[in-house]
Amino acid sequence: MKKIRAAVVGYGNIGRYAIQALEAAPDFEIAGIVRRNGAKDKPLELTPYEVVKDIKELKDVDVAILSTPTRSCEEYARMILPLGINTVDSFDIHTSIPEYRKNLMPICKENGRVSVIAAGWDPGSDSVVRTLMESLAPKGLSYTNFGPGMSMGHSVCVRSKEGVKNALSVTIPLGEGIHRRMVYVELEDGAKLEEVTALIKADPYFANDETHVYAVDSVDNVRDMGHGVNLVRKGVSGQTQNQRLEFNMSINNPALTGQVLVNVARASMRLQPGCYTMVEIPVIDMLPGERDEWIGKLV
Repeated sequence: MKKIRAAVVGYGNIGRYAIQALEAAPDFEIAGIVRRNGAKDKPLELTPYEVVKDIKELKDVDVAILSTPTRSCEEYARMILPLGINTVDSFDIHTSIPEYRKNLMPICKENGRVSVIAAGWDPGSDSVVRTLMESLAPKGLSYTNFGPGMSMGHSVCVRSKEGVKNALSVTIPLGEGIHRRMVYVELEDGAKLEEVTALIKADPYFANDETHVYAVDSVDNVRDMGHGVNLVRKGVSGQTQNQRLEFNMSINNPALTGQVLVNVARASMRLQPGCYTMVEIPVIDMLPGERDEWIGKLV
């Protein structure tokens, strides 16, 4: 069986765990790693792999796993899809997903490629669970309660703000889908906490949640990559009231994101050209091997 050749674009938290998931997958091989500095200061753990500045330097890439900050995902996808390479990413600004999908759809179709967007665990695998719950109780209410734990997207957002040297954003669930954001920042010399706080609270990542910002000497001293989710739907099946569905998960945040990205990279090779979210993809196509084999095991 010919293995899928995947390139990992970006080598932060998600990129590291995506590589681990690729190494464990029986149907993938790593075509190379794309880093801003290329092979300069190449980490020891990347010794087995080709490390480059530009994905064009790699050969025979089937799919690119975009392990980049959310706000740069579209830029990379627009650049890579015309090269004849599928892309997958964990874009996580929920309200912008429909527009992002609409923007990439014609590029995918023109180039005969597939892009799977917003494929982390939320949005992503949790979106699949929410969709299933809604189908089982079509009338009712769903609540997504995150945490407590580190939000990678929110932390990256804070680190981009002027005056911030390092940052950690922790999500605290308050119930019924309402959350508190606890933000810990290491400030640059001369930066004022009040000004940094105003920048953070004005960003769309934080604008709709209760947010508290604290200055700390070391973000590493408070960092924990654990996270979790509690999904609840209470509603009606047919005409029967009081159906209650619940899903719980406790995870290492970047590790699960890396695994999901590898799963959808696999699925991207089985899809018709276009841009997809995870709710549009048959779950079985995220598993290695043949459908018949999994149907015999799982159904």
